[in-house]
Amino acid sequence: MESPDSSTANKTDTDSLLRHIRFEHLYAGISGGVVSTLILHPLDLVKIRFQVNEGHGASGRPAYQGIMHAMRTIVKNSGFVGLYQGVTPNIWGAGISWGFYFFFYNSMKTWMQDGDAQKNLGAATHLALASTAGFATLSITNPIWVTKTRLCLQYESSEARAKPDKRRYRGMVHALAKIYKEEGMRGLYKGFVPGMLGISHGALQFMAYEELKTIYNQYREQPLDTRLGSGEYILFAAVSKMFAASLTYPYQVIRSRLQDQHRQYGGVRDVCRQILKKESVLGFYKGFSPYMVHMTPNICMVFLLYELLVQAGTEPPFAVKTEAAEIQDTRKTKNQRMLILITRI
Repeated sequence: MESPDSSTANKTDTDSLLRHIRFEHLYAGISGGVVSTLILHPLDLVKIRFQVNEGHGASGRPAYQGIMHAMRTIVKNSGFVGLYQGVTPNIWGAGISWGFYFFFYNSMKTWMQDGDAQKNLGAATHLALASTAGFATLSITNPIWVTKTRLCLQYESSEARAKPDKRRYRGMVHALAKIYKEEGMRGLYKGFVPGMLGISHGALQFMAYEELKTIYNQYREQPLDTRLGSGEYILFAAVSKMFAASLTYPYQVIRSRLQDQHRQYGGVRDVCRQILKKESVLGFYKGFSPYMVHMTPNICMVFLLYELLVQAGTEPPFAVKTEAAEIQDTRKTKNQRMLILITRI
C-alpha cells in the first residue's frame, strides 16, 4: 500500500510536469512537419521505392536508374499526381510525429530544467529525453507510416489506371481499414521493432542539435536560450541530421522492407540475412542519396519553421528590454520577416 508521503510526492511531480507543458511546441512542430512534407514528398516517394528495390528484377516493379529517372518514370506512368502517392498519410504522419515529438521533448526538457532555460542538461540527458519522446511518438504514429509505405509502393498498372476502384488501396482511410481487416493490429504495427531502433536516430539528431546550439552560445559568451539567426538554425539542423543519418540509416531500409506489401519476410533477422546474401552491406544503404537530398532540406525547413513559430508564440506583449535583448533586435526582425513570408505561402 502506498504511503501518504509517496502519494503526495507523485502528485507534486505530476503537477510540476503539467506546469511546464507548452502547447506552442505542439503547434509549431505540426506546422513544420506539414509544410516540409507538402514541398518534399516526391523525394520521399522515390526514396522508399529505392529502399525496397532488391536489385534482381523483382516482378511488378520498374527499374530506376537514379533520382531524376525515377521521377520521370513516375510522371510518365501516373502523371504529376503520381509523385504525390501516399502524401495524405505522410502529411498526417509528419505533422503528428513532429508535433508530438517537439511537444513531449520540450515538456520533459523544461521540467528537467525546472523552468530555468540557462540550465545545461548535457548530452546524455538530451539523448534520454529525445529517446523517450521518440518512443511515445512512434507508438502513436506507426499505423500511419505503414499506410504511407503501402500507398507509396502501389505501382500503377494500365488496369489500375483504367479502373481506379481495382487498386488495392484507394486512400489513407481505406488502407488503414483494409490492413486492419486483413492483418489485424499486427499489420498496422509492422516495422515497429526497427522503428524502435530508429528512435536512436531522432535521439542522436536532437542531442547533436542541442549540443551545437549550446557550444555555439558558450563560444559567443551569450545565454543558452539566446535566439539565433535563421542561418544558424539551418546549419545546426543540417549537421545534426547528417550525423544521425550516417549512423542509423540501415534501420529505415529494414523497416521499409517489412512494410512492403509485395514481399514477405520472417522478421528483422530474415530481412538482414536476405539483404546481406543478395545485396551485400551496401544494400543497407539503398536509397541513401535520395534520402539525404530529401531529408536535409526537410529537416532544415522543419527546425527553422519550428524555431520561428515558437519564438512568435512565446514573445511577451510587454517586456523590459535587457542589453542582450537589444543586441538581438536586428536578428529577430529578420526572423519575423521570414516567418511572415512562410505563413503567407
